[in-house]
Amino acid sequence: MNTSVNDGAAIATGVLDPELRSAIGRIARVPQLLIACDYDGTLAPIVEDPSTAVPLPEAVAAIRALAALPQTSVAVVSGRALRDLATLSRLPSEVHLVGSHGSEFDIGFVERLSPELVAVRTQVRNALREIAADHPGVRLERKPASVAMHTRGVDPQVAAAAIEAVRNGPATFDGVTVTQGKEVIELSVVATHKGTAVDQLRTQLSASAVLFIGDDVTDENAFGNLQGPDLGIKIGPGETKAGFRVAEPIEAARALGLLLETRRHWLFGERAVPIERHSMLANGRTVALLTPEAKVSWLCHPKPDSAAIFADLVGGSPAGHFSVAPERGGIPLGQRYRSGTMTVETRWSGLTVTDWLDKPARETTPDGPAVVTGDSTLVRVLTGSGRVRVEFAPRPEFGQVAVQLQPLGDGLLVLGSNEPVALYSPGVEWQVNNDGGYETAKAIVDLSAAGGQVVLELRFGTHSLEHHRVPIHERQAAAEQPWKDWVASLRLPSTSRDLVVRSALTLRGLCHETTGSILAAATTSLPEELGGVRNWDYRYCWLRDAALTARALVDLGSIDEAEAFLRWVDGCIERTGGHPERLHPLYTIDGYELGAEAVIDTLPGYAGSRPVRVGNLANHQLQLDVFGPIADLIAAVADARGSVRDDEWRVLENMVEAVRRRWHEPDHGIWEARLPPRHHVFSKVMCWMTVDRALHVMRQHGGEDRPEWKDLRDRIGANVLEHGWHDDVEAYSVAYGNEDMDASSLWIGLSGLLPGDDPRFLSTVLKIEADLRSGPVVYRYHWDDGLPGREGGFHICTAWLIEAYLRTGRRTDAEELFAQMVLTAGPTGLLPEQYDPLAERGLGNHPQAYSHLGLIRCALLLDNMLKQ
Repeated sequence: MNTSVNDGAAIATGVLDPELRSAIGRIARVPQLLIACDYDGTLAPIVEDPSTAVPLPEAVAAIRALAALPQTSVAVVSGRALRDLATLSRLPSEVHLVGSHGSEFDIGFVERLSPELVAVRTQVRNALREIAADHPGVRLERKPASVAMHTRGVDPQVAAAAIEAVRNGPATFDGVTVTQGKEVIELSVVATHKGTAVDQLRTQLSASAVLFIGDDVTDENAFGNLQGPDLGIKIGPGETKAGFRVAEPIEAARALGLLLETRRHWLFGERAVPIERHSMLANGRTVALLTPEAKVSWLCHPKPDSAAIFADLVGGSPAGHFSVAPERGGIPLGQRYRSGTMTVETRWSGLTVTDWLDKPARETTPDGPAVVTGDSTLVRVLTGSGRVRVEFAPRPEFGQVAVQLQPLGDGLLVLGSNEPVALYSPGVEWQVNNDGGYETAKAIVDLSAAGGQVVLELRFGTHSLEHHRVPIHERQAAAEQPWKDWVASLRLPSTSRDLVVRSALTLRGLCHETTGSILAAATTSLPEELGGVRNWDYRYCWLRDAALTARALVDLGSIDEAEAFLRWVDGCIERTGGHPERLHPLYTIDGYELGAEAVIDTLPGYAGSRPVRVGNLANHQLQLDVFGPIADLIAAVADARGSVRDDEWRVLENMVEAVRRRWHEPDHGIWEARLPPRHHVFSKVMCWMTVDRALHVMRQHGGEDRPEWKDLRDRIGANVLEHGWHDDVEAYSVAYGNEDMDASSLWIGLSGLLPGDDPRFLSTVLKIEADLRSGPVVYRYHWDDGLPGREGGFHICTAWLIEAYLRTGRRTDAEELFAQMVLTAGPTGLLPEQYDPLAERGLGNHPQAYSHLGLIRCALLLDNMLKQ
């Protein structure tokens, strides 16, 4: 129960006030948090004998645990002398101790007092000693820069007389600062108070926000200096500048406990779902990720490289989500894709949730005006007979924009962001709750009462809540049929056929139909090491990754994606002003240069893996390998079609010209290590492959003879074969003169530069197998890339070794490693970038194009081997 006090705050008794809980929830999620507390009356209850004031065990436990958290600082700011505070509190060294109302920040403070201040302090001590002698029971406490006179337990009349004597005497001395608290008055020769102490701590620790808890009059200086996202909690009654109050120290300890629990979840993730267990929805315009429990945990709008409206994946529930589950709870029976589609079904007993991303639709019917669904629409169909709990928490711009949810007619309007958004939900009664400017809508849906089905449509680019005249089952069929038709057009292998289909659909889902670009992955900042800093943004179009993706689809019999991508590349080249060698390794989906790489420090990251990044500094690197996969793609498309289009000729000639101008330079390499450029073997091989594939196109498709291209190809090949070989390791290493191994060097044979039976290729395969393979995975490298931590094995590297096994006659080894690779896929067949063979879980962004194109290529090669 809460009782009102004269300043409008409330004293919580037993249970924390809901508004205080919300405020603690908000401040728990700031990037750098400073928690500062008074000691007496806050961490320790007030007692008659100050020397026996022991902190509450609950408070000590919370303080110790908070101080141990990353990005979290704790301080105790007390009126006590620093030595006394340290002796009584016995808190660990991680807790900053500030004594004498901010006059003492360390033990050696007294040595820094000037002779003039020492003289004033002596004068004050002498005067107070005389006053104490005249007033029985008054106790003096000497501190390095001050003297405090305590009147606790003294006859009230004697105490009042003593205080009056101090105020009329030593308190008037020049250079003396007076601080009065509960039954204590302190005279200091240093002009400071708890407010300035907290400000100094804030600056030194670079705190984003401060939580201050105190009970005394002297704590009001700290409360008065709080601002912005700061939070002040007053203990007990009385006038205060704090925004909240609790009744007693044990309630403050409970508040600290709640802060600890909330911040720990925010920092380390709220039961992070394994990355590979997420399923992807796609419609050619954007993508979304779905947990096994049917929570939409990732969706960017309006494009995949735009800001996220649901970022639960890297920020937990406060970063936005759209959840559906039985009211009774429980783990789903399963989750699956509908065959040949990008529609996902999640099933519980009595409830099925069917999810897909619909494309924009303009409906014109004789029955009325057109219904425009805007941009993409996330459709969620709930069928069954039970009661369902629905929670809708949109957080545009990665949670940086506070929005309001307005119930209106058959749904909700999302207000406050630049892009109009509406949730069409006929028959659903929403309850909207506000949490510090972020509104969440909740509802309980009785499917039996609703006739067994409820449709939820999250419509982007519109505020329309009009009824869609096409029945939902027809709309679902219309959304699924193009995917099914496309799959039916593919030439599929018998080897792992179903998984190849899912990989192909995933790659096509990563294609952006409007522009022709292809995403490297659907997400940003999913970690290569849990809790580590190797978290990158892959929601862009890498020339290399996209070309390899399109090539895999060409191998399956689909060239539309490759043609669209090559037109996109042609546009990028045109924007270089005739300098294709200046192409960046990656571009936005629209084909433009990325902005600066930035960190969203309000998001804790997946399972506490920080920072969460937007943008990618690799944009500014020189990566000379990017031209090879594009030339290889053009050759594959030309062979499949039997001809070369004008724009493809243009791109091909530009790729060769770029190689001619720069192949001899060092570069940053395929792995984008943030190190000085080197002569990478893989980059040189890709330069060779660029010209080799261009010559193939010229020979096969009627181009003019280009002897200068043949000469260029042979010079590059001779150079890399000579200088890339390292005699000491008896293999082609990562870079000229470097003995470290790198899985990308397998391309010395995979490209065709060396035949499969060449002893140098055989030796390289054996060395990479010995150094970099670990069970079902192959690591990129083990050399120092300048970043802390480690990473998992890369699925694409595993695929390269499988192909190398096949090229060197090790078919059984290839089949065995492929079977192991397949087993690392998630339950719906998706693969992230990497796999940790020790923890047996996926790592990196998800789903990753590299991983799925590698699986497709291996399945096709194995299938061809079976047919021979």
